[in-house]
Amino acid sequence: MVSRVTDDYRAMLTAGCAAVCEPAFWAGFDRSTASGFYDYFCQLTEHEPKRAGKFGLPHYCWLCINPKEAEDVGLAREVISLIPRFLARPNVLGIGEIGLNKNSRNELEVLEMQVDLAATNDQLILVHTPHLEDKLKGTRLILDVLRGDSRILPERCIIDHVEEHTIKLVLDAGFWAGMTLYPETKCTAARAVDLLEQYGTDRLWMNSACDWGVSVPLAVPYAALEMQRRGHPAAAIDQMIYQNPLRFLQQCPKFHLADKSRSNQPSPDVEMISDASEV
Repeated sequence: MVSRVTDDYRAMLTAGCAAVCEPAFWAGFDRSTASGFYDYFCQLTEHEPKRAGKFGLPHYCWLCINPKEAEDVGLAREVISLIPRFLARPNVLGIGEIGLNKNSRNELEVLEMQVDLAATNDQLILVHTPHLEDKLKGTRLILDVLRGDSRILPERCIIDHVEEHTIKLVLDAGFWAGMTLYPETKCTAARAVDLLEQYGTDRLWMNSACDWGVSVPLAVPYAALEMQRRGHPAAAIDQMIYQNPLRFLQQCPKFHLADKSRSNQPSPDVEMISDASEV
């Protein structure tokens, strides 16, 4: 949401959004110093929750050095050393989105450091998988790293940006699979509903991409409408867009929503947005 205007918060609230969960990612340019990341972490944990709060939306975040900026291992070490001081802040869900961008040796080293950071501090993990041409290889490499650390529980990790050729790998390994919805790239609403119709809804969720490129904050509500158009019942829609994210995120004791009845809210209009800040 750091790349979005306040009108997006108003639109999400109008659509019935219950919370925003924003990962640490690229700023639209490569940051050159650890101090730049320190300021960014302050933005995610101090400023953005206040901005979202003006619209009645709880704002949660994940912290990391993202894979797009992980080629400089020395810089990554400096940034990772800053993160523990932020982990106790009330809106921090865990470490993410970590992962791979170009599947380089340096990116793998930084991924291993951040997996260790998450395991050492008992944090949930959100993972970025590479773009299409490297996605299958990158997903396999990421799974090898996660499964290679006995401290990591698959049910506490969500591997994002899955598509038709990677979703089965992720689900079969016991991890959560995230479908990042874009109007043009990654996964459209129609493709996402195709996937859930094929693989079911267990350990699967959809998230709206909100970033510096072409993206739509209301992509999850639009996907709910696609489910409705295909005849999925309201309970199934609610399971996919609300109950599944709730089930995963409540593994973090800091994540909680106001206790309010949902009986008078139309299921397709209530969502959880995992704001995947990626181009």
